[in-house]
Amino acid sequence: MMRTRVIGLLSASVALLADQATKMVVVGNASVLARGIEVFPGFDLVFFRNDGVTFGMLAGFPWWGLTLLALCICCGLFLLLLRTQSQLEAIAYGAIIGGALGNILDRVRFRAVTDFLDFHIGDLHWPAFNLADVFVVGGVAILLLPPILRSNRHA
Repeated sequence: MMRTRVIGLLSASVALLADQATKMVVVGNASVLARGIEVFPGFDLVFFRNDGVTFGMLAGFPWWGLTLLALCICCGLFLLLLRTQSQLEAIAYGAIIGGALGNILDRVRFRAVTDFLDFHIGDLHWPAFNLADVFVVGGVAILLLPPILRSNRHA
C-alpha cells in the first residue's frame, strides 16, 4: 500500500515538474512563440493564455473560482490515490493531480493557463493545450481503458 502511494506521488511530481518546466521555457520565449513556430506540418509551438477551461469553456469565469474547483477535485483524487491498491490507478491519479496542480499554479500566477501545443490541419486548429492537459487526459484514459477492455472481452 505504501509503495502504491509513493508511485502515485511520484507520478504527480513528474507531471507537475514536466508541465512547469515546459511552461517556463514557453513564457521565456513568449515573444517568439506569439507568432508561432512550425515544428512540422500540422504542429506548431505557440504562446496562448486561456482564462477558461477545456476548449476555452467558462472563459471569463473568475480565476479563483476555477482554482477552487480544481483544488476540490484534486483533494478528491488524492483521497482515491490514498485508497487504491492498484499501482496503475495510482499512476493515473498522480498524473491527473500533477497536471491539475500545474494549471492551478498558472491560474494563481497569471490568472490564466499557459497553452503552447497547437495541432492543426490547414486553418482548422484543435484548441491549444499544454503538458498538464496531456497528463490529465492520459490519467483519465488509464483509468477508463481497463474496464472498457474487460467489457469488450465479455461481449
